[in-house]
Amino acid sequence: MDLPNLAIVLQAALSPNPAERTAAEASLNQYQYTPQHLVRMLQIIVDGNCDMAVRQVASIHFKNFIAKNWSPHDPDEQSKILPSDKDLVRQNILVFVAQLPPLLRAQLGECLKTIIHADYPEQWPGLLHWVTHNLQDQQVYGALFVLRILSRKYEFKSDEERTPIYHVVEETFPHLLNIFSRLVQIGNPSIEVADLIKLICKIFWSSIYLEIPKKLFDPNVFNAWMVLFLNMLERPVPSEGQPADPELRKSWGWWKVKKWTVHILNRLYTRFGDLKLQNPENKAFAQHFQKNYAGKILECHLNLLNALRMGDYLPDRVSNLILQYLSNSLSKTTMYNLLQPRLDVVLFEIIFPLMCFNDNDQALWEEDPHEYVRKGYDIIEDLYSPRTAAMDFVSELVRKRGKENLQKFILFIVEIFKRYEEASIEFKPYRQKDGALLAIGALCDKLKQTEPYKSELEPMLVQHVFPEFASPVGHLRAKAAWVAGQYAHISFSDPNNFRKALQSVVAGMRDSELPVRVDSVFALRSFVESCKDLSEIRPILPQLLDDFFKLMDEVENEDLVFTLETIVDKFGEEMAPYAIGLCQSLAAAFWKCINTSEADDEADDPGALAAAGCLRAISTILESVSRLPHIFAHIEPILLPIMRRMLTTDGQDVFEEVLEIVSYMTFFSPTISLDMWSLWPLLTEALADWAIDFFPNILVPLDNYISRSTVHYLTCKEPDYQQSLWNVLSNIMRDKNLEDNDIEPAPKLIEVVFQNCRGQVDHWVKFYIEITVERLRVAERPYLKCLLVQVIADALYYNAPLTLNILHQMGVAIEIFNLWFQMLQQTKKSGVRANFKREHDKKVCCLGLTSLLTLPPDQLPGEFLERVFKATLELLVAYKDQVAEAAKEDPEDDDDMDDGLETDDDDDEDDDGDMGVDAEDGDEADSLRLQRLGAQARSFRPADDDDDDSDDDFSDDEDLQSPIDEVDPFVFFMDTAKALQASDQMRFQRLSQTLDFRYQALANGVAQHADQRRLDIQKEKLEKAATASAAS
Repeated sequence: MDLPNLAIVLQAALSPNPAERTAAEASLNQYQYTPQHLVRMLQIIVDGNCDMAVRQVASIHFKNFIAKNWSPHDPDEQSKILPSDKDLVRQNILVFVAQLPPLLRAQLGECLKTIIHADYPEQWPGLLHWVTHNLQDQQVYGALFVLRILSRKYEFKSDEERTPIYHVVEETFPHLLNIFSRLVQIGNPSIEVADLIKLICKIFWSSIYLEIPKKLFDPNVFNAWMVLFLNMLERPVPSEGQPADPELRKSWGWWKVKKWTVHILNRLYTRFGDLKLQNPENKAFAQHFQKNYAGKILECHLNLLNALRMGDYLPDRVSNLILQYLSNSLSKTTMYNLLQPRLDVVLFEIIFPLMCFNDNDQALWEEDPHEYVRKGYDIIEDLYSPRTAAMDFVSELVRKRGKENLQKFILFIVEIFKRYEEASIEFKPYRQKDGALLAIGALCDKLKQTEPYKSELEPMLVQHVFPEFASPVGHLRAKAAWVAGQYAHISFSDPNNFRKALQSVVAGMRDSELPVRVDSVFALRSFVESCKDLSEIRPILPQLLDDFFKLMDEVENEDLVFTLETIVDKFGEEMAPYAIGLCQSLAAAFWKCINTSEADDEADDPGALAAAGCLRAISTILESVSRLPHIFAHIEPILLPIMRRMLTTDGQDVFEEVLEIVSYMTFFSPTISLDMWSLWPLLTEALADWAIDFFPNILVPLDNYISRSTVHYLTCKEPDYQQSLWNVLSNIMRDKNLEDNDIEPAPKLIEVVFQNCRGQVDHWVKFYIEITVERLRVAERPYLKCLLVQVIADALYYNAPLTLNILHQMGVAIEIFNLWFQMLQQTKKSGVRANFKREHDKKVCCLGLTSLLTLPPDQLPGEFLERVFKATLELLVAYKDQVAEAAKEDPEDDDDMDDGLETDDDDDEDDDGDMGVDAEDGDEADSLRLQRLGAQARSFRPADDDDDDSDDDFSDDEDLQSPIDEVDPFVFFMDTAKALQASDQMRFQRLSQTLDFRYQALANGVAQHADQRRLDIQKEKLEKAATASAAS
């Protein structure tokens, strides 16, 4: 398509007529990959004679096409843009980017970012030369604009990845310094000068963010830069041209320069100027910075802050950054000594006023209470807020310099409380009281631990905080609720004070002002956690829940849901009458949040966070009524639409939470319904397509389906669940691109099949053994090797003759058993086993090896029989010792959420020979059936970072369920040995004669323990029968 026709098509893309627009879009899509198309698009963008709307639509198409096609995501995929076209774009985009209007320049800037990230330095070696040349020419703005994008590429890169930026710094920083110096000397500078200085600051920031380039270690070079930065810090912002509108004012060029200057100096101070943080090679730099600049910067910062004291303007972000610098200075003696003479002025005339309710707060409270609430609980807002920085300063001051300052500050707060009490209603300093309450709340951790304040907390709350629940001023009612929540955990000498505060917080949930209602809900969480007598809350629970959901309907906030979770968790099964209604309300709230989130289309928007919170609250409810399975049938229809939709790619943001719900529903329901079975294909499709990172979470419901609804799993042919499981597991196990830890849940699922479907899946045994052996040959991670060998053990327990025959047919029997015995014998330097470390692992191996003893001599020769027999004896003894140790160390606690987890973590640094045992030997949750917590998805996450300093085998599988739970390995072994003796007396006698004294002693010990276990099992059965009889 030639240039005139392309312009016509782009014009048509702006048509109000939908049909014309669609046709134009189709035409652009048709020709987008043709040679020269991209170049012509760029020609239209830079053509000053062309209609601006057409140029704009061209720039958007150009940006989107480059973002999608410049660098293919798949390295093997060929680029759809010709190399010659790429060359032309690279040459011309640099020439024109600075000449374009801001709107178009922003679009081309995004294109440059994509191209530089993909091509520099390998495919675009001339870029740096162009930048360096133009920094010395008339194209300074364009060169700075491009250099900013280039430097930002390396802002977060570390180590070798940063190497190119050091070369960039070497080539460009001398020119930047000259330009900066010339710009600073201009009298009455224009706003364009501010834009240039701002770009230089941003380039400097990106270049030093993680590491100081070596060039700046030269004291002369660094000093030259610091002189300029200090000049910008001290220099008053020009008054001429400042916008009157506060929103425009903070974005004005000269205030932006001030912000970036403060930002850079803070970064240099906190990351590179602190002697404690530095490695030896940077220590000289840190000493130089502390000695020559840190104090000077502090002085400039204090002078800037004085603007607030005088009622002048200082942008919030600049105030915030300066206060961060001051907070970081408190722990350094020299800096604190410099600050001390002005500390009282800073603390009482600048910091404290920032903590007080102000005109902006009042305007937002009245005009947009929803936005007031959002800002108050937004972490991002906190990062930029002067009030948060002021609170942090006070907290740091009393933590680091409490001896000199805590009493002084508390006396100041008490004086405000007194003035407030003594003043008549029309003259009460409401805003100062608000600031004083904020200070008391912010210091709660310190005051709760420090006498004499600790003893005075209850009287202080009763006298100065609780009365504000009835304040005529809304923001004080809200602050009273917040402070009460901060101190709800203290020990009240008079229970009535706790009771009254709780009642006031509950009443606040029905306040006429939205922020009061929200703060009351958050405070309620602390009171519920602290409440020792639930009868305080029980009578008002229905009303409480009703108020809660009314508020959730008004405000989407994740923290709101935390309060509900706390209530549900605290009341447990007492929530049963409300469970269905709660799930309905939470499901409705979830859909509302999702719809808001989709409309908003922001990352980390409150709607998405609140949606995840709703699902977590549903899980908490399901767990609380887990002993009342009949309720689940009523809850299922409410949750099915959520599960169906969110198990697709639509639910990626809440996938873990949804999987937890599916896990609960498949574990605690009396039976798994056909509707719930309809989720199986969604789970396996997600796992096959995009959800491999969630495999440990998906493992749980898949286990539940197979183990709790085995007949349906085996008999249903449409869909064929056995086939679909094989498809996904075989693909995962054979995927060479997947790391060992990614596929660990796969052998666990094979185990689930073999253990639950004994005698019913003979036709699958060969297939599963084949993929297990394939993966075992390439596996590196010791824990995965153990899991894969356990699949062989499970297969032997499933059907020993069939399994051994398959291994012989594959020609791998000797290889597999040699590896197995080698792993069984392997120990660390401390003497403990390096593999099969948990009770479950040992038991599975025992059952598999014992099953071999039933085989006839032609399948199990005498020498091999002896080897198996001895290995099993040793393993049984190790298993017995581990069970005894676990019983001694870990008394049973059914309510402990962590009891169901299995951690097989090893931080031992031994090099254990060829098997490669290393510090990555870890996992959580084996045999896949959490008794109480059926599906705490997170519990199946690997836990390689957990530290297990002990060399003892870690044992915590008592609360897991699997079909082998009912099989005692000692009884099974002795029954098998007796069967061998009865069937072939001579063979058994030969085996006995090969056992030396040690093994005979082991065998006798195992036989005695088996007899004891028979008695214990019989006793347990009688006790269970008696309990069941009494219950009926």
